[in-house]
Amino acid sequence: MSESVSQVYVVDDDVSVREAVSSLIRSAGLSVRTFASAQESLGSLREEVPSCLVLDIQLPDLNGFELQQELAAEGVQIPIIFLTGHGDIPTSVRAIKAGALEFLTKPFDDEYLLGAIRTAIAGDNQAGQLRGGIGEHSREDDLRMDAASRAMPNSAVNVMSSRLNGNAEAFGEMIGQSAALRQIAKQIEMVAPTDASVLILGETGTGKELIAGEIHRKSRRRAKPLVRVNCACIPKELYESEFFGHARGAFTSAFRDRIGRFEAAEGGTLFLDEIGEIPVELQSKLLRVLQEKRYERVGEDRTRHADVRIVAATNRDLKREVAAGRFREDLYYRLNVFPIRVAALRERKDDIPLLVKHFLELLVRELRCPTPRLTRAGLEALQGYDWPGNIRELRNVIERAVIFARCGTLEFDLPVTGSSLDPISFAPQNAEKAQWEYLTEPEMQRRERENLLVVLQKTGWKIKGVNGAAELLGVKPTTLISRIEKMGLKRPA
Repeated sequence: MSESVSQVYVVDDDVSVREAVSSLIRSAGLSVRTFASAQESLGSLREEVPSCLVLDIQLPDLNGFELQQELAAEGVQIPIIFLTGHGDIPTSVRAIKAGALEFLTKPFDDEYLLGAIRTAIAGDNQAGQLRGGIGEHSREDDLRMDAASRAMPNSAVNVMSSRLNGNAEAFGEMIGQSAALRQIAKQIEMVAPTDASVLILGETGTGKELIAGEIHRKSRRRAKPLVRVNCACIPKELYESEFFGHARGAFTSAFRDRIGRFEAAEGGTLFLDEIGEIPVELQSKLLRVLQEKRYERVGEDRTRHADVRIVAATNRDLKREVAAGRFREDLYYRLNVFPIRVAALRERKDDIPLLVKHFLELLVRELRCPTPRLTRAGLEALQGYDWPGNIRELRNVIERAVIFARCGTLEFDLPVTGSSLDPISFAPQNAEKAQWEYLTEPEMQRRERENLLVVLQKTGWKIKGVNGAAELLGVKPTTLISRIEKMGLKRPA
């Protein structure tokens, strides 16, 4: 194994998962080896201890827990990230108490998996003595940790790129040209060079994690780790261990010392996603470390210093949470030094064309398929939808369309609910009318026929191809031809 590149092992009996995870890890500039079973990996694990082990729980021979126990019995200490297709609280508690660094449910978020891997590598380097090394990690370990910190690629869910014809260069790696995005870029430029705490507010799927990454990238801490914590995924009884680490023997199954996220982020940035999900009775412990910049590992008396910059995010209204007694007011003000509000996608529809182009390029590479054709009607349909799931939903809709396109034209399956059709526009023009206006079936058919005639005249009765009637209407040419015949429409002589 190269001394300059951290090695990650992946053990999963699903070949598609192995390929996806290994591709993701390689894209981060890390080395990876994959195994289809626990038994297959054991020989290599005894000979070479990787920096991190990504381990499926359900395996055909030994399961993930059994493999972890066998390694522990042999004195092999590896940071483990458990993956499972059946996530539940008891299993997650068992996994983390068994020494797991992270517990992720399939399908997992790319950025969270990479964040967990980087945390494992950072902790592995900081605690090299656990594998029989010297008490302090070497300069080579520092270089490896810094390289891993800088090697985090873009998530497929996030909107990051600077390659789209120069349109997004002014915003670093954020895609878009809307006024809302320009405002966020200005705020990032102002706050990033400072050490002020930042609270990112916005709906789910708007790219809050991307903004945290951009703040870190433009800060003086950019050469140090950016550690991500999803506060909603941590079992209540494991918060202290997750944040501050624990000493060997601190509780049942604590077989080794484990660093927490604050220690892993030392000198860098700690991103606390879904900060509003932390139970109120545990918020005082977080407040203390933010105020005093000191903490202790669970089961240890030694006080450690925390040199980290805090960036938090939430989709909740924390002021209401404070009023309801579900969030501490003093913690809220400690976090809310510099708030950044992220606009929902429906408020920045000017950015949709650039986002669509980015996701198409990304998905064509990921799915290894020819580039399908995006029509004007298709793009208008995307811009006419309200996107309650924001950028994450946009990416999913495009991916589904790419899979079904099979080298043809993209057709987007958009739900009726949550569309941008304004219910007010359907209200009676005269407020005194007692009933809503409606159209009979014959009237609907007449209007459809008139609309089709307008499109055919506009295109010179061109059915197929670019700017043809089928493209403008967003339907297949065969469907349109059938509709024309059914309506008895004929091209004028």
